Amino acid sequence: MDSDLRSIGELARASGLTVSALRFYDAAGVLVPAWVDPVTGYRRYTDDQVAPARLVAGLRRVGMPVAEIAQAVRAEPTLVHRLLDTHLRRLEQGLADARREVSRLRSLLPADQPGVTRLTLTGAALAAAVDAVRFAVGTDPTVPALTGVLFDVTASGLELVATDRHRLAVATAEATVHGPAVRTLLPLDTVDALRHLLGAGAGAGADRVVVELTVSGSSLVADVAGHELRATALPYDFPDYHALLPRSGAAGPTRRVPVDAEWLVTALRAGGPTVVREYAGRSWPVTVLGLGPPDRLRLLGPDDLLGPDDLPDPDRPGVAAGGDRAGADGTELRIGVNGEYLLDALDAAGGRHLTLELDSPLTPLTIRRPDDEGAFSILMPIRL
Repeated sequence: MDSDLRSIGELARASGLTVSALRFYDAAGVLVPAWVDPVTGYRRYTDDQVAPARLVAGLRRVGMPVAEIAQAVRAEPTLVHRLLDTHLRRLEQGLADARREVSRLRSLLPADQPGVTRLTLTGAALAAAVDAVRFAVGTDPTVPALTGVLFDVTASGLELVATDRHRLAVATAEATVHGPAVRTLLPLDTVDALRHLLGAGAGAGADRVVVELTVSGSSLVADVAGHELRATALPYDFPDYHALLPRSGAAGPTRRVPVDAEWLVTALRAGGPTVVREYAGRSWPVTVLGLGPPDRLRLLGPDDLLGPDDLPDPDRPGVAAGGDRAGADGTELRIGVNGEYLLDALDAAGGRHLTLELDSPLTPLTIRRPDDEGAFSILMPIRL
């Protein structure tokens, strides 16, 4: 039997784990040897344990907790993917926390030695980014951290973010950055004044307008083609928004649905259809998006939400042009949103063709321009 098994040293070389790590994972019940010599205590492993050992080595390198490594070794691939997604979000959260702490530490540096960050970008790029997020700025004075636009500067460029807790908008602008990464929360009136300086943004020659932004501590200076704007950042910590951002790849949204934005905007502006739901003792109109195969989007009214036995007229056509009523098999995905918020998001995105990313009735709805993956908005769903 011994000749058919691998020694602990052989498994270590095949997997990338150290001998001491293999002993640890044996004691932890993660990777138990196939056989242990009762006299010498030598561990022996089968060839089938090489792949799990390599998986353990990889999970160890990315810092996954031992308890989750133990789950992954015994789980089906689908669960392993979910564990990896959860761990990746945890790492992203840790990175966001580290960035905030670095920003806090920079604020503690002596005033006569401020960190200075300079950005150079086109007026068209900045104007487009402002237009994409302006609608989502909060107005609740009890939550002052949401009453501005976050300018998040990294080595790769500029990201603008705004949210009022019910919706969130993100837009990126390509920029040349000199200096450390910095986050500055600009008051809405400053953002509007800056947008006014930028003019039409997308007009003729806008790509040739050069904008220079200088951030030093809580101060920002914007130079737009020789016109200068000075501002002071809001003294609040903008909430971490990364957990809400849509993820791409295998763990991304269930469906990415192309939508005729002109049709949807026209339908929303026409005022219907909606359903009424009760929240906090008040009646609220809710816009319900229905998505049935094959990726056909329609607006649902009250009758569309009834069960098959409750329908007064089962042959009644769907609300949207060409829309069919969902079958009794429940294959239609239905998401409730604030119709005014959805209209704002569609107007801000612009363009005839947009993409909706839908996951489930309880997860955020993402509105995205197919030609610009860095500009998108998110709407929180309303429980139906």
